Amino acid sequence: MTPWRSKLPAPLVIPAVLAALASLAPLAYLVDVAFDRGASDLWHEIWQRRTLDLVVRSGLLAACVTVASVVISVPLAWAVMRSDLRGRRVWRVALALPLAIPSYLAAFAWVSWESSLAGFWGAFLVLTAVSYPYVYLPLTAAFGRLDQSLDEIATIHGKGSVPRLVMLAARQCRGTIAAGSLLVALYVLSDFGAVATMRYDAFTWVIYGAYRAGFNPTRAAVLAVVLVLIALVLVTAEAVARGRVVSTMSSRAVARPRPIRLRSKAVWFQSAVIVVTALAVVFPVWRILVWVSAHGAEDGAGEVFSALWGSVRYSLIAACITVLVALPIGILVARYRTPTSLLLDRATYVTHALPGIVVAIAMVFIGVRFLRPVYLESPLLVLAYVVLFLPVAVGGVRSSAEQIPLGLDDVARSLGSGPMAVVRRVNLPLIAPGVASATALVTLAAMKELPVTMLLRPTGTETLATRLWTHTSVSDYAAAGPYALAIIVFVAIPTAVATLQR
Repeated sequence: MTPWRSKLPAPLVIPAVLAALASLAPLAYLVDVAFDRGASDLWHEIWQRRTLDLVVRSGLLAACVTVASVVISVPLAWAVMRSDLRGRRVWRVALALPLAIPSYLAAFAWVSWESSLAGFWGAFLVLTAVSYPYVYLPLTAAFGRLDQSLDEIATIHGKGSVPRLVMLAARQCRGTIAAGSLLVALYVLSDFGAVATMRYDAFTWVIYGAYRAGFNPTRAAVLAVVLVLIALVLVTAEAVARGRVVSTMSSRAVARPRPIRLRSKAVWFQSAVIVVTALAVVFPVWRILVWVSAHGAEDGAGEVFSALWGSVRYSLIAACITVLVALPIGILVARYRTPTSLLLDRATYVTHALPGIVVAIAMVFIGVRFLRPVYLESPLLVLAYVVLFLPVAVGGVRSSAEQIPLGLDDVARSLGSGPMAVVRRVNLPLIAPGVASATALVTLAAMKELPVTMLLRPTGTETLATRLWTHTSVSDYAAAGPYALAIIVFVAIPTAVATLQR
């Protein structure tokens, strides 16, 4: 059980506090604009019927996508990590590849094939396909480190059927599932591309419209504040659902567990991974190839590689910095579970519910007013990525740190190691798979991020996302094809690193 301790190590607390404050920076802009006309107008906007309708519609979509993501991720992550599924190393990578596909690109691939998909079910299909890896990837790290003796005991006592073993593993990793579910829910609430393409009225579409029109920025800011409040509710619910996590990793769990034989269930799992991969990866890629082959590509290889280099440079820098910033918070909340550490953890998730366009405009506000020397320079763009994707990294670090037996820390302390020595010598080596997953997730997310990149990138800099948007915004999907394929192909590298080293 994660201990409740009154004294936190200062070398971890100070950077954790700074990280939490940085993640809350966009709220300064929202509060400034939301209260521009006074508190009475703020409450009037919040209690309008259309605001309630947006809460219901967005909440319904987020809930359905989150449940579907868990239903997909738990059995498939278990199959590729704990069973004798044929080709499981290949499927491990294939099932994570939907992270490489921007939601607006996947949405157009489906709606251009069948226009009747527009609406709730189309948005549900696309968002489930592109966001379930937020649960799946951390689960592969957690399942790979579970103590296999529990499976053996269940089998000896006649409880070793495949469905029961899957549920047993899921109960042991409920903290990881809760953290991944929170990321999915926040991702759905903040996504704009899929709901806009599918013409589904949600918070992000209305906020984007209000900002773009420019005639009612207060309305847009108020709706963004409502999203923040919803995020706080979700973060609290995630903490309750996760509860006090009991570690089930032992020294035996470090070794690769013996695969569990699926026998008659093999065909069901094999069919499931094929169907999910076909819907989430193969279909969008096929549609992109159709666009390119039917109409050809306008941009040459030089332009594509230039945009690729821009994406790789900023994404990798942002991912490394984000994970470093996330380490103190993730370790604190997992190993030193106090009200202070929980508050720091939850503070990082607030901004993740905001649409990218809101975070981008907030960072423009902060850059112009407080960080003028780095406005439209690389440091401000990287800072915006860190603020936007810090929860992704914190979730990965925290989930891995929670799997480490507390006895290892106690043994290290009994041998004379201080708190930071325990972190350096014991915790960091054992959470390496989770750190790799978090780095991959942030890298993929940064490569796809559009509003922040469009508004904050240095003048003259292009990335795959900005070039992709340049062409898709005028419906030139054939020209956008090479950039879409470049994103999908390139991100297989960090995905493979994050999934195959376990």
